[in-house]
Amino acid sequence: MQRRIFRTAAVAAVLGLLVPLSGCGSDSGAGDDGTLRLVAAEYGTSQATSSKVFWDKVTKDFTATHPGIKVEVQLLPWADIDREVSRMVKAGKAPDIALMGSYSDFAAAGELYSADELLSISAEANFLQPLAEAGSVGTTLYGLPWVASSRLLFYNEGLFKQAGLEAPKNWSGLKSAAKALKDKGVKTPYALPLGPEEAHAEAMIWGLSNGGGYADSAGRYNLASDQNIQTFRWLKDNLVSPGLTGPVPPSQLNRADAFAAFLRGEVGMLNGYPSLWHEARAKGIGVGTVSMPVSDTMGAGETPPAVGVADWMMAFKQHGKRTQIGKFLEFVYQDENLADFAGRYHLLPSTVSASDSTADGLEKNDVQFLTALRGAQLYPVNDPSWVEVSDTIKRNIGRAVEPGGDPKTVLEDIAAKANEAAKRH
Repeated sequence: MQRRIFRTAAVAAVLGLLVPLSGCGSDSGAGDDGTLRLVAAEYGTSQATSSKVFWDKVTKDFTATHPGIKVEVQLLPWADIDREVSRMVKAGKAPDIALMGSYSDFAAAGELYSADELLSISAEANFLQPLAEAGSVGTTLYGLPWVASSRLLFYNEGLFKQAGLEAPKNWSGLKSAAKALKDKGVKTPYALPLGPEEAHAEAMIWGLSNGGGYADSAGRYNLASDQNIQTFRWLKDNLVSPGLTGPVPPSQLNRADAFAAFLRGEVGMLNGYPSLWHEARAKGIGVGTVSMPVSDTMGAGETPPAVGVADWMMAFKQHGKRTQIGKFLEFVYQDENLADFAGRYHLLPSTVSASDSTADGLEKNDVQFLTALRGAQLYPVNDPSWVEVSDTIKRNIGRAVEPGGDPKTVLEDIAAKANEAAKRH
């Protein structure tokens, strides 16, 4: 997750490397027994939208109800936080709590408290099931999901109306719609971002829509499955080769650029998430959203899961502050706090109760994203090798649809590297 679903590279440039809150500006230990240190990713894209406002309020409210515990928060850009927290842990200066994109390598090393050591039974049971499963190693929950998102197919309603089109339900319908859009002069009928920024998301969406994906039923990597090979052959032959994916080769098209083109009205269809829908509406672009069209070979009534993504809270054992950490996490996961944070960034809360409490106030499209999330499939983030495997996918999967590329060869090469990574971890 660059940011897996919803992170933005602009944060690093806008906010700089470190944004300290509540007087915390270094990584020199965890302070006295009454002080907790939280290192969190910055979700905002400018000072005006910085997460600082949320954390200032929630830590002040927490200390008011727990006078003996102070919480210092340090914000880091998404581009830096995984590396920086790893450095802190190795240096013996781990934060007490971190909010970031990956947790499984710390869990595998025995560095994290499990959820049952921190939360009440009701709080631990409150996480949406797909998120709880992704946050668990074996049957033990270590990565506490914070906010999440799901992906749906977006289409430009104005362009579709001009071409006399309806939302596609299967791959052949998507291809026909893309061809009609191209005939109408649409620059990018379907944006296929398989560039190195976030190719693993687009690849997984398409794989699932044909009964494939990244893992088999036993949880082992299965990147070169027959379904995945068929998927990328179809993409190459039916969308890329006929010129239906726009002027930029998919292997060079990053998600951020695809989204920017959509907001300029140059893209007919792409896979998107809630904040993009809100951005498009603010620019006056009518956007329809539907579940990802399925392969024409999928059985009648089969509905593949959407892709879901979450970011993770984790609690480190290094300074032995289990009791204080548990009290803070119980507080911050209260419905009003979680819903407040999710609403600021057009994301989805990770708990059943917060989702239910906000559902009545959500717009139709947001409800559709929430419904998709409840049955979504997440990346295999609970595998310690996933960070390495996802990087391999991002750097290589686009070659499968290049003019001289062979999907089978490319996927088998990625699969071999994934299996090697899994063995090392």
